[in-house]
Amino acid sequence: MTTNRLAASTSAYLQSAAHQPIHWYPWSADAFEAARVGDRPVLLDIGAVWCHWCHVMDGESYENPELARFLNDSFICIKVDRDERPDVDARYQRAVQALTRQGGWPLTAFLTPAGEVFYGGTYFPPDGAHGRPGFRTVLESVLDAYRSRREQVMSQAEAVRRVVSEDLDEAASGEPALQMLEAAVAQMTRVFDPVHGGFGQAPKFPHPGALTLLLHRWADHPGEPARTILDRTLHGMARGGVFDQLAGGFHRYSVDAEWIVPHFEKMSYDNSELLKAYVDAYAVFGTEAYAAAARGIVRWVREVCADPEGGYAASQDADVGLDDDGDYFTWTRDEAAAVLAPDELEVAAAYYDIGTAGEMHHDPAKNVLFVAATVPALATRLRRPVDEIQATLDRGRAKLLAAREARTAPFVDRTRYANWNAMMASAMLRAGAVLGDGDAARHALLTIDRLRRERVADDAVAHTPGGVTGLLDDQVQVAAAALDAHEATGGREWLDWAGRLMDRVWADYWDEEGGGLFDTARDRGAEPGLLPARAKPVQDTPTPSPNGVAGIVCARLHELTGDARWRERGLALVRAFAGRAGELGLHAAAYLLAVDWLLSPTTHLVIVGDPGDAAADEMHADALATFVPRRVLRRLAPNDPATPSLPPAMAGMVAAGRAPRGYACTGTSCRAPAETVERWRATLAELLP
Repeated sequence: MTTNRLAASTSAYLQSAAHQPIHWYPWSADAFEAARVGDRPVLLDIGAVWCHWCHVMDGESYENPELARFLNDSFICIKVDRDERPDVDARYQRAVQALTRQGGWPLTAFLTPAGEVFYGGTYFPPDGAHGRPGFRTVLESVLDAYRSRREQVMSQAEAVRRVVSEDLDEAASGEPALQMLEAAVAQMTRVFDPVHGGFGQAPKFPHPGALTLLLHRWADHPGEPARTILDRTLHGMARGGVFDQLAGGFHRYSVDAEWIVPHFEKMSYDNSELLKAYVDAYAVFGTEAYAAAARGIVRWVREVCADPEGGYAASQDADVGLDDDGDYFTWTRDEAAAVLAPDELEVAAAYYDIGTAGEMHHDPAKNVLFVAATVPALATRLRRPVDEIQATLDRGRAKLLAAREARTAPFVDRTRYANWNAMMASAMLRAGAVLGDGDAARHALLTIDRLRRERVADDAVAHTPGGVTGLLDDQVQVAAAALDAHEATGGREWLDWAGRLMDRVWADYWDEEGGGLFDTARDRGAEPGLLPARAKPVQDTPTPSPNGVAGIVCARLHELTGDARWRERGLALVRAFAGRAGELGLHAAAYLLAVDWLLSPTTHLVIVGDPGDAAADEMHADALATFVPRRVLRRLAPNDPATPSLPPAMAGMVAAGRAPRGYACTGTSCRAPAETVERWRATLAELLP
């Protein structure tokens, strides 16, 4: 089989296009030089291996020999994996949005040989459909404009470049205040869907960062509306089709307001942040449904994503083929009946709403499984004991899952992205502590250690092993995971590494003039197209803003080390964006959590005991499993030299006390030292309302 330049790529998305008749270039200076020498416009296609419409456009257009000849004769074609090059995607998404007010994947942009955008869009059907012009028509119009109206094209491209340069810098200085958090909660309350949970209407995204912020606010100020928003949203998502009811894990988003019909791809970054939200909500409220959802995520991660040597896959596709739309995950009534005994079908059909008419437009017989009725309600309706209904449902679920696993499964992208791996490792550490899942915690530590072993020179982190370097999100997410490893193990090496990573961040990414951290390092050398445009992101899009994460890491480093430079850096960081916080609300949860960390009192939990001391180990495990806003945790040996780094109110008690003991201080207020596991558990319980 003839292949193009993409055959040498490590990206699964680019490799999937290696057989296409298009003379694709990967993102490179060579591509733009070829465009300059040949005086051709550039077609830039940005997509992802999990993206359904990307594969549709590939099949319809880029695998069409006639269209390929036209493109090869008239354009230089570049294909980019947005997961592999988020820096490229961020800039060209903004450029196309400036022109068309729409974005997403596939992103189809037309560039000058200098890499500036003069036209673009997303998915274009081959012959015109869905209210969109046909792709061949678009290509001919773009080529005509480039050849006959060059001055207009160049003028528009320059205007878009200016807009992108201005729009990418999200900094606006101001003085951070806790009122920002109150305003954000008020804004979330206004867009909250009181019927189904979540924010806004269709399509509906999970916004786990906003849920985490709301949980912190509720813990500080119990009451409504935060509790209502949390419960309705967490229950609504866990019962919906957006949650894989058979194998666990969340799909990317719901196309409807009811959380029923998802886009079926599963993303590592969604599931890591949702896992944190469900685990923390369970730790606070004790709601078993939250633990069940969290265990479902852990199961999907363990069975589908986890690398035995450490690390996690990036995503699982929605589909198997172009005509498929979640068929692996959905069921007709006849398919379910072929698998289940009559009593199992009766219960499963009522519980999951498996009817003859389903929810999928491409095949109306296909049902998305969602929880349509509770087990007690079914027991009442069917006049059978609750235990019997539950046992029947469990048997049916196991049979449906086994039958589904016999189907051809969607592709899993096993690329280990540093930022997403760090996020998942942190989530699995937290789940391991709260759910008592030692295997989840051990694999998380293995992953963080692998990230450390695979680092490049001077403690910088590459986006993928051997891949692009100089991305802020990788550095700060790995630093956050290193702090989690320190708290989970007591190992000083993790704390020291987090500090070195963040020192490198300040050397490579800090804006000395305007404040804030750029998303790319300043020493990456000459780069083509819009890559030189400097971005300072503060919005969660949808992963947590790296500037927000950096602010939280700085606050934690200050509390764990006592080093004033971390507080100074954290405050400078949140000040750089405080002028914009009021307009971001729902979309700036990570930044607002950083503000909270830096302006509100921190709770220090310290366990002193010899390594291997059973009581100290148990107290440490209890502390790890406890949710407290702005909590830092230390495990110290008696006479540990780290004691002086503790807050003054705690340091004296720890220095004078016996071991094993547990200490808890919030701000300058400390509780009596706990000398037994029972007393320590009572102390922890008193920290939350």
